[in-house]
Amino acid sequence: MSISVKSEEIAYQRGRREARQRSSEQVRAARAQLASRSTVKPEVEYELLQMFVRNEMAAAATMPALSIILSIASLLWATPLEAALWLVLVITTKVLLLELCRRFTALDQADVDICIWRRRFIFAELLSGMTWAGFALVGIASYATASEATLFSSHVFIFAMLIVVLAIRMTFASTIMPVMHAGTIPMTAAVVGRLIILGGLVGDPLYYALASMAVGIHLYFVFLAIGLHSTALAMLEFRSQKDLLISELEEAKVISDEARRRAEAANKAKSRFLATMSHELRTPLNAIMGFSEVMKGEVLGKMPNATYRDYADNIHSSGSHLLNLINEILDLSRIEAGKYELHEEPLQLADIAEDCRRLLQLRAKNKGLEIIERHTTELPDIWADPRAIRQICLNLMSNALKFTPGGGHIFVTVRRARNGGQLLSVRDTGPGIPKEEIPKVLQAFGQGSLAHQTAEGGTGLGLPIVKNLIELHGGHFQLRSELRKGTEAIVYVPPQRVLQPVGPLQPFGLERHREPVSTRKPRLVTHMH
Repeated sequence: MSISVKSEEIAYQRGRREARQRSSEQVRAARAQLASRSTVKPEVEYELLQMFVRNEMAAAATMPALSIILSIASLLWATPLEAALWLVLVITTKVLLLELCRRFTALDQADVDICIWRRRFIFAELLSGMTWAGFALVGIASYATASEATLFSSHVFIFAMLIVVLAIRMTFASTIMPVMHAGTIPMTAAVVGRLIILGGLVGDPLYYALASMAVGIHLYFVFLAIGLHSTALAMLEFRSQKDLLISELEEAKVISDEARRRAEAANKAKSRFLATMSHELRTPLNAIMGFSEVMKGEVLGKMPNATYRDYADNIHSSGSHLLNLINEILDLSRIEAGKYELHEEPLQLADIAEDCRRLLQLRAKNKGLEIIERHTTELPDIWADPRAIRQICLNLMSNALKFTPGGGHIFVTVRRARNGGQLLSVRDTGPGIPKEEIPKVLQAFGQGSLAHQTAEGGTGLGLPIVKNLIELHGGHFQLRSELRKGTEAIVYVPPQRVLQPVGPLQPFGLERHREPVSTRKPRLVTHMH
């Protein structure tokens, strides 16, 4: 007892500690969310930063390779010094961003200040965006001497470069929208400014159209980036919900295992208790019932006082009732524990019902009841445990005798079921059971309200034992009742337990005769040496 109390106290303290941890984590998350002035949870913000860092480090060579290609192409309208200077600046800012990403990955989540690191990434991306915007200034000094074809080709190339870089940055930095804006707005602004200035100098409206297209393309990529950002948020939210569900399932499994362990321990304790109490109760009961029966029957001589004889009769009746109660509890416990063994053999269900009727006939006559049998003749045997089937019949007929008032009838029927099996029906003309109370009377120690008032008494174990015993045979039990119209209890024996007669292997009179010796063919017999 002390061990169970101690385990419950430990579980209670552990639950309180876990609740305090959860509440402190919620307070810490709310404080971090208020400090960041964002509607996104801090753990989601960290995941978004981590996704951005992973994208940058996974494609560390993409932007430098693209910048090298662009610097080589810019030699068509710019000097090598301008192209090289721009390339160095772009690679330097990229190295700075990658170094920040490397430091971020080296930190634990608890050591990361989301606000500070978000500002660092925005600043690094802003520097990168400004260096990429410098590509619009590469070769601008040679515009006066360049041909119109070269000038137009350079602007078309820069416009295409803008589209490519916007697509790449949208893919890498869409998880953190401020970072994306910091890296793309300077470049778009530089390209648009260059096109507008050149359109004013040349007087060609095509450059204004290109500038407008650049703005429209930037807005379009921003719209796509917002969609990717929403998808990333939804994915992280679903993953957090999945992790929470997994943790709840694991916690529920731990609780279930603990409950199962306690149930098994309680079941073992119950089995030990029943085994001990069975011996401790039956031994004195045998003595009580034996001595009271001797006194009631006046075996050792006449008892002068009639009141003492009545006392002995009451003691014997009470002992019998208590012994039946103990037997029923033990039977139900063995069935529920799966330790009730069936000893099956062929038997006639109608014969068992007839034997039970004879046992209860005197009791029915004393109460003024009539038991009417309606059995179908020539039913095949069933393969069942005689003791269990007899207990089923006795329990059902005893219940009918208890709950049927004097002058009533009890109908006992054994017949073939529709599915090929057999059924035993015991129907009475008693008070009946309300429909809402039928599940209650099928439970252990359950009794109906009206039946409890009019019955002779009982333990409420008869019907549960009947239900469990027939289910051990693969059948099922059904209870039909209507208030003031009686009750019918039906036990169904499954068809696989009905023994069907097996016909002869060959028709009678057509046995195979032995072949005469004279007509037999000689057989070759070999001897092994």
